Amino acid sequence: MSRNKLGEIRRSAAASLFGPGAVIDFRAGDAPISAVAAGLEEWDRNFPPAGMRNEQTVLEVRLQKKLRVQGFRLPPVSSDEFDRSDSKALVAVRFPNWLQCPQCSRLGESRAWSDETGQAGLYCAQCTQRTPGRRKVWVVPVRFVMACEAGHLDEFPWHSWVRHNEGCQRRTFLSLVSERAGLAGLILSCPNCNVRRSMDRVFSEETWDTFPNCRGRRPWLSGADETCMHKARAVQRGASNLYFPVIESALSIPPWSDQIQEAMGVMWDQFMNVEDPDERAMLVRILAKNELKPVLAELGMTPEAFTDNLNLRLNSQERIDTDDLRGEEHRQFTSGVADHGPDREFEMRPQTVPPTVAEWFSHLVRVVRLREVSALKGFTRIHPPGDPDSPNIAPISSQRLDWLPAIEVRGEGIYLELSSDALAHWETRHSVIQRISALDERHKAGWRKRFGEDVAPTQITPRQVLVHTLAHALMRQLTLDCGYSSTALRERLYVHQGEASMAGFLIYTATTDDDGTLGGLQREGSPDRMERTIKAAIQAQAWCSSDPLCIEDLLVGENGMSLAACHACVLAPETSCEAFNNFLDRALLVGSPQDPSLGFFHSLLSEND
Repeated sequence: MSRNKLGEIRRSAAASLFGPGAVIDFRAGDAPISAVAAGLEEWDRNFPPAGMRNEQTVLEVRLQKKLRVQGFRLPPVSSDEFDRSDSKALVAVRFPNWLQCPQCSRLGESRAWSDETGQAGLYCAQCTQRTPGRRKVWVVPVRFVMACEAGHLDEFPWHSWVRHNEGCQRRTFLSLVSERAGLAGLILSCPNCNVRRSMDRVFSEETWDTFPNCRGRRPWLSGADETCMHKARAVQRGASNLYFPVIESALSIPPWSDQIQEAMGVMWDQFMNVEDPDERAMLVRILAKNELKPVLAELGMTPEAFTDNLNLRLNSQERIDTDDLRGEEHRQFTSGVADHGPDREFEMRPQTVPPTVAEWFSHLVRVVRLREVSALKGFTRIHPPGDPDSPNIAPISSQRLDWLPAIEVRGEGIYLELSSDALAHWETRHSVIQRISALDERHKAGWRKRFGEDVAPTQITPRQVLVHTLAHALMRQLTLDCGYSSTALRERLYVHQGEASMAGFLIYTATTDDDGTLGGLQREGSPDRMERTIKAAIQAQAWCSSDPLCIEDLLVGENGMSLAACHACVLAPETSCEAFNNFLDRALLVGSPQDPSLGFFHSLLSEND
């Protein structure tokens, strides 16, 4: 593809749903363009300086240590609004390379179509000649592409699918015509040898078992293809399962939420390599005369105060538990002490749990201010990752870099923790364990099928499903009470059984626009308002417009990873949910017709009745 400007995407999308490896639709004038976003090397090439020397960076020390990087790059934007040259833009590569004329239904590779200098779109010369005024008839990207569970992406094998007659030589164009409804009526044919085949069962996994293995193509990266042992399968070009971003995130909490590392930028590494405190103090005094002078002015610190804070920060960094980032956040929320960081990146105000719901909740916290950094570490295709360390995570760069793309958001939220006593009594009930064990078996069977391993990395527990479903129920209610859009709220789950028991969740705003700073969400965390919200949310889950099918688990397929859950009751936008709308069951909140006492909040519903 020639280098042309295709369009614009939001900065936050470039490090999530439309990150490297994602297929994105654009319009170049009247021409539809489909392209795959290129890898991180293009960020360095088009927006120098490379790596963490770039000014468009963000730091979060706990997340950096967990992901073993020096920092994070924000999706680049031009720093000069008047400099919009094509050289300063993220790169995307045309994909798929097969296109179809909407008028004559011919199907061919990009080289078979006509182009116009300076335009990214391609057109059908034959149909353009017949159009009044020779108006361009732009060709459109084909509907079908190939992908595998290892993240590879390839063209659909049109010639192999149609099965040409022996001796057919003219294979420049094929034809794809819809003769009747459904895939069975979509006919692929060769105009030269007159062979025809429908697209019936094109999405069936069994269809592709007789085809060769995936070719290991990675069009978003520059470099050799991989050897792949998976079978590729056909997917819709715009299907939601073609790209699942794998995101790791962390909240900036004390004592790591100060501005020191942010203000120092690339100079931070100079101090990290100095282990002796006296040598570090000497380095500060030397640099304070030149390079460090504007940093000290920004922070309002003397060299001595800066050295003391730097030593404290470096000592705290040694104590970071990379396996327990959420555990540290959970301890902060449940500490019962109002706190905020030196630069007010984090501020929370514990509240008294309303007496009418104290039987079920132990902590209520208004999070007045928070900062979250979310880093994109890779992606999966066909199936959601299921685990951040899944073996099928595809890379977003040809070689491992010392940085990852990330977005930074500031907002507010509400934290709720379930009562450990009530939870311990409920989650040991035989009916509860039996109901969720079926869901856990589905999860294990899916893991064995994908990875051939007997034991999945996580077990699905009643506590996990309960907390997750309750978070969704409250998000839906808060959108009504606060006026936020459903996509403006997100969940962050804190669930763990054992010695470090956790059973809480944070509902917060995580948007880069004004929704994150209006203050309406955290005000709903006051005891009197939260009491009404909790009761209304639970009452709303007692009935669904899809009942009795929903509550009887009849709306979820046999391979589904939820039970009583549908779009009418608890499902949320996928950008709001940490688990891609899996592991939900509102029966654990309100009970089922056969066993009302199955619900954790069954007695609350009885009181309202």
